[in-house]
Amino acid sequence: MMMDDPIKEQRLVRMSTSWQRCDGQGLKRLAAAGTAWLEQKYPAVNALNVFPVPDGDTGINMLLTMRNAWEEVATTAEDNVGAVAAMLAKGTLMGSRGNSGVILSQLWKGFAQALEGVDAFDAGQMAVAMRRASEFADNVRGMKPVEGTILTVARDGAQAAEVAAGQSSDLRTILAQVVEEMHESVERTPDLLVRDGVYVLRDAGVVDAGGLGLAYILEGMLRYLNGEVVEMSGDQVGEAAHLEGGIDLSGLDFPYDVQFVLTGQHLDIDSISSTIASMGDSALVIGDANTLKVHVHVVNPGEPLDYAAELGTLSDVVVENMREQYQEFVLSQDGASAAALAVEPPEVNAGDVAAIVVAPGGGLERVFYSLGAARIVSGGQTMNPSTEELIAAVEALPTDKIILLPNNKNILMAAEQAAEHVQDKQVRVVASRTIPQGISALLALDAQGDLETVAQAMTNALGQVETGEITTATRTTRIGDVDVREGQLIGLHDDDLRVAGDSMAEVMRALLAEMGAADMELVTLYYGDGVNESEAQALARTMQEDYAGIEIEVVEGGQPHYHYILSAE
Repeated sequence: MMMDDPIKEQRLVRMSTSWQRCDGQGLKRLAAAGTAWLEQKYPAVNALNVFPVPDGDTGINMLLTMRNAWEEVATTAEDNVGAVAAMLAKGTLMGSRGNSGVILSQLWKGFAQALEGVDAFDAGQMAVAMRRASEFADNVRGMKPVEGTILTVARDGAQAAEVAAGQSSDLRTILAQVVEEMHESVERTPDLLVRDGVYVLRDAGVVDAGGLGLAYILEGMLRYLNGEVVEMSGDQVGEAAHLEGGIDLSGLDFPYDVQFVLTGQHLDIDSISSTIASMGDSALVIGDANTLKVHVHVVNPGEPLDYAAELGTLSDVVVENMREQYQEFVLSQDGASAAALAVEPPEVNAGDVAAIVVAPGGGLERVFYSLGAARIVSGGQTMNPSTEELIAAVEALPTDKIILLPNNKNILMAAEQAAEHVQDKQVRVVASRTIPQGISALLALDAQGDLETVAQAMTNALGQVETGEITTATRTTRIGDVDVREGQLIGLHDDDLRVAGDSMAEVMRALLAEMGAADMELVTLYYGDGVNESEAQALARTMQEDYAGIEIEVVEGGQPHYHYILSAE
């Protein structure tokens, strides 16, 4: 669902005098402006992938994260800036997608913590809050800060705010200096980001995508204060809506997706959560005693709405017919995901160890269900699921022992955030970074085992498989020792670009050599969207000529953008 233009009413306002203090409504308008400007700029951020692969998603992830924050504050009349900052922090946390979205949520969380109890911030408080935001993001669980990233840009921006606050009390002047420094910091990132002795951004001819996205958010805020236009074009809105629209294919027994905000006094979140959960599937209730965000899949959408209306005031009500959406989705995917649903997920009982898996494509969904996955969350490199979606999947299972398999390095942080914020359940993240790793890990699942023992066994299984991916290059570049032309086929081994060529057989043969396939027993080719089975089988026969001593299997994956995902074990 698309939000309205967030600053439609404010975009012609011009600040003619200095701006000394910012209250809750002021921060709300700034967040709206930052989101709207990112709406216009996210394609440029997406284009900054180090590798020339066709699935850049940093801009999309940051945009969807900010949209969720905007939805949290869109209807609030709250004047206390600390309260509004807390709402923005909660919105970005639950809506965070990908590593960039998670880091963005932590920046907002640190910013909000510094402003707790503050009615309106001044220049000094703004600088303190920006410093706290940077420090908080630097300490995200499971992540080591790396120079030349969004973390560096946030830190440089905070330092600029501190210097400016010592020279001026005008918040607009300070924000102007922050934005200028952030863009300069982005330009410096290619000379800072070093991995294994290689300046990866500089060699690829790009700047850091997350850092640029953050600079654009602050730039949008400044443009609003200066009375400049900050609005979305219709084409960009439509494209972003299409990119956001992954459909949760689970829960079709409860065809209506119901979402709303409940506002009241002394709301009992535990009682409401229990009641909402009893009505259907994928229930999620978050918030506090005054404001709750509710999501549930039900047979009768009137049931949760009538119940909640007796407790307080409803707003932001959304009711969608997932069955109709699903039929449209099946038609667009040539029935791939319909085939995935033909495999029944295992029955999950209280006390079982259950696995939740992130997977793109109907064929891969079918594979994971056949191996014992209790629930599939649709997503992958192209479309990262949000923290809120992962929490909803955890809450929907009738057991308190859960394993999360993100199957992508860019979903790992969101999975960690989901595990940290689930209440009354034990959730462990097995850090699978690729689809083959996830499959290998799932083979070690023991539903009746001890959670810690099972999680360790699944983690150990990650190292038993090598992963390869073949896609088409989106630009001409040089990565390490590999020269790539736009339109060429490229092969990645464990997320490192290793080969480029003009024929599929040539690239796959070279990629299998990079993966050490000659020393393996089994190679599996998961063919993606746009590749038919006969093509994949023919390619497998060609590869078998070079690898007569190993078994080569062909499996439908249905994944977008990547012609093949290769597994060698």
